[in-house]
Amino acid sequence: MNRRKKINQLLKAHAKKASAKLAPRSKPKYICKADRLKMAEQAALEADPAPQA
Repeated sequence: MNRRKKINQLLKAHAKKASAKLAPRSKPKYICKADRLKMAEQAALEADPAPQA
């Protein structure tokens, strides 16, 4: 492989990685199990507030 082809190959690879970073994400961000439970508790409290009398 000659020098020019090798350099072009590296430049293309770097450009591809850079454009992939800028592309929108298709997967939602991971939320740990403990945080999911906290969010579920908060949603349950907001949706059904029990009267405290």
